[in-house]
Parts: sequence; C-alpha cells; structure tokens
Amino acid sequence: MTAEVQREPRLVGKKAVVAKLGMDAHWRGVIVVAHALRDAGMEVVYLGHATPEQLVAAVEQEDPALVGLSSLSGNHLEECRAVVEGLRAAGVEGVPVVIGGTIPPSDEGALADLGIAAVFGVGSPLRTIITRIAALLA
Repeated sequence: MTAEVQREPRLVGKKAVVAKLGMDAHWRGVIVVAHALRDAGMEVVYLGHATPEQLVAAVEQEDPALVGLSSLSGNHLEECRAVVEGLRAAGVEGVPVVIGGTIPPSDEGALADLGIAAVFGVGSPLRTIITRIAALLA
C-alpha cells in the first residue's frame, strides 16, 4: 500500500483509465498516482504514453468512472482539448477528466473551461488527490 493512501470507500470498485499525454518521458509521478488510486480501491488501467485517439478508444472499451491524464511537457492545453473533444465526439459523457503535472496555475481556468474536472500540480499530496477524486465520483 502506498504510504499515504488508505482504502477510500467511495472509490472501491470504480475504474480509472490513466495515461501520459504525448511523448513526455517523465513517468514516475503518474505511476505513483496510479498506485495510490489502486491502493484506495480503484481498478486502474494504465495506458502509458497515449495519443488522444488511443485514450478515447480505451475509454470507450473500459467504461471507466474517471480519466486521469499526466503532462509535464507544457502542451497540456492542446492535449486536453483534443482528449475532451475526442470524448465528446465518441459520445462519452459524464466521465470526469483530471490532469496532473507541471500545470501553471494560470492555465487552470482554461482547463476548467475545456471541461477538466480537477488539476493537480507537481507535489500535490496523494491524500489530497484521492480525496478530491472521491468527491468527484461520489
């Protein structure tokens, strides 16, 4: 079990699809968060690096309660726009999309306008991430 994370009853039995956007080579943070979600009780499908099209196809196949994205490459606005538009075009609705990584606070409003449900910057405590995701899915 991840040191800071205990089972979260609101997450038990729910599924998340988690992916790195684009060709960002930084993977450690997304793996830590994926493990924390699993330790909290979620089933986690980790795609590794994925294009928006690959992510949408996985979401259609897996029918998750949550989509988690990771971006440390600075192109999160474009990538999130492509993911959200792809999900809409595929008829996927009601699945919260969250993102973590090096997201400047000045971009949080634009991400919210795109439909991103939560933004977790570098160093966000795992317990905070789990608690906010549980509240989104409650």
